[in-house]
Order: sequence, then C-alpha cells, then structure tokens
Amino acid sequence: MEETYPTISVITPTLNAGSVLEAELKSIREQDYPQEKVEIIIADGGSTDTTLKIAKKYGAKVYFNPLKTGEAGKAVAVKKAMNELIALIDSDNILPQKDWFKKMVEPFLNTEIVGSEPWEYTYRKEGGFIERYCSLIGMNDPIVMFYGNYDRINTLTGKWTEVSLKQIDRGNWIEVLLEKGKEIPTIGANGTLFRSEFLKKALLPPVILSRAQLDEGSTSNRSTDYLFDIDVLVAEIKKRNKIKFAKIKVGIIHTFCESSISKFYRKQKRRVLDYFYYKSIGVRSVNWESDASKKLSILRFSLYTLLVIPAVIDSIRGLMKKRDIAWFFHPLACGITLYFYSTGVISNKLWGAKELSRKSWKQ
Repeated sequence: MEETYPTISVITPTLNAGSVLEAELKSIREQDYPQEKVEIIIADGGSTDTTLKIAKKYGAKVYFNPLKTGEAGKAVAVKKAMNELIALIDSDNILPQKDWFKKMVEPFLNTEIVGSEPWEYTYRKEGGFIERYCSLIGMNDPIVMFYGNYDRINTLTGKWTEVSLKQIDRGNWIEVLLEKGKEIPTIGANGTLFRSEFLKKALLPPVILSRAQLDEGSTSNRSTDYLFDIDVLVAEIKKRNKIKFAKIKVGIIHTFCESSISKFYRKQKRRVLDYFYYKSIGVRSVNWESDASKKLSILRFSLYTLLVIPAVIDSIRGLMKKRDIAWFFHPLACGITLYFYSTGVISNKLWGAKELSRKSWKQ
C-alpha cells in the first residue's frame, strides 16, 4: 500500500523562526507516512537564531532566500522541489494528527484535482488566545469576514466559506469547482497541497512585458521571484475556465500570534504594506479593493469596527456557540486591522508603496 502514496515536498519559508519551527518539523517527521517519500525544504531569508540548527536536526534541505519574504521563499523552494506534490506548510503550523498526510493526499487519486486544503484551523484549549480566536473565526484577518471569501470554518456562520461554489461531498473531503469569472475563497498556505507541476508551471519565465502592459496591471518579469498561491489559482482558472480543488475534513494548527497582541499588530502591518508594495511592482494579479462589491465590504467593515457595538455583539454570539474569552479579542482585532488598512491606503496614495524592511523580523 505504501508504494501507492505520492511523494511530497514540504516547503517552509523562514526568517528567524526558531521559536516555532521545531514543533512544525517534529509533527511532519512523526507522520504515519513513509518518510522516504517526504522531503522538507526550508527557504531561509538569513536567520541568525536557531532556525538553521533546527532545520538540520530534522533533515531539511536549506536554500537561501535573498528577498527574505515568505512569498519569495515559496518561489525559491518550489523551484527546488523534486516530488509529485508540494505542501505549503508555514513555520507556525503544526500537523494535528499522525494520519494528516494520508488524508490530505487521498483526493489526488482523482487526476482532475489540482490541490487540497484543510477545511478548518484546529482549536486547542491550550493555545494562545489569539490562536484560539483565529481558529474560531476561521481566518487571521477579520476583514475577510466581510468579503465572505474565507477558506476555513467560521464558528459564527458554520461555513468554511460564504462564496457560492459547486460542491460535492466525497466523504472525507469535499470536491469544489472553481470557475472563471466567479469569486473564489482565499485558498493557499497553512497546509495547502498542490500538484508539483501545477505550481512549477506558474513559475515559468514570463514573456517580456511593455511598460504599458505593466501600467495596466499585467504581471511583471519579476513574477518568478514570488509565489502568491491565490494568484496562481486565479491565473490558472482564467486559462482553464475551471479547476477542481479538495477541501479535506481535517484541521491544521496555526499558532499565528499565540497571545501576543504586538505580534498581531506587526503581522497586520506587514500584510497591508506588503500588499501595496507587491501590487506597485506588478507581481500581484489579485486586486482586493478594486470592484464595487469589495469597496462596499470595506465600508461595511469600517462602520462595523468604528461603532464597536456590532463587534461586541458578534463576540457574545460567538461565546454562546463556543465558550472562550478569546472571542473578546474580536473588537480589538478589527480595530488594529482597520487602522493599518486605513493608514496603508493613505500612505500609498500620498507617498507611494514602500518595501517593508525584514531587518529585525522574527516569528
């Protein structure tokens, strides 16, 4: 039976991730899956902590990521991956069960399936309150609740996404049809598997683009330096008209910010500034604020956050569904997010987008 399991390349971008990396790699090496079929690739941005020592301990292959960012690290690692499947597992992820890989690869027996992803973030009582909050709402950025395109189970709605999709329940997993011209969930990262050929094609050298094409939003010639998984899906859907994806009825632990509000603050800042910077240099194809519906969602989120009471009401609603004081981080999470989205937009309009320094970055 083991000979039928596909080979997997786990790719993890790192930059001073020593505080979380060992838990991730240990959970991979403890999988009830033939380890000779699993390679771990670390794309490191120049760590000065224990990251490289831990990577060596678990037999990972390490490659240098000169651009330092997670998206650049993914591109470096994908180019080095040698196996049939690529697993995008971040350094702050932990596989929650020993048969996780076996469940995640099951849908690939269907040759039309291009990728698979857990349908929830695993809730742990012992996790930090921000980790628990994010697992309860099924996302790391509360503004996504207003887009409705989240991709993990939200306790408030009982759904893994609010995007209207054709779905077929296959028992252990759900077959999802992603179609051209329609909204898709924010699929990618935190335990997402893709067929290797699918991601490698996305990193083929692009055609040379004119300045006019870049100004119109076409992907620049630096696109092979970065891998944005959601952008890859959108691009492939445009080419193929539709693709099939699998949502697996398992979770993944995402420690994210544990209980550190300062870390949440820092990561939200990074999320916003990176988006505008990557967009300005032409390597992002998905535009999160362009059309009328997205602008309306941003307006709704702004009013919801500024009025405070609606967010408090949702915290109480959540508490009634799952008793945990972590729900009361919700108003603050919304406030921090709104602050950075607002200041990011203003800064981008007045002074243009600037690259966020990773000089002192750490997990």
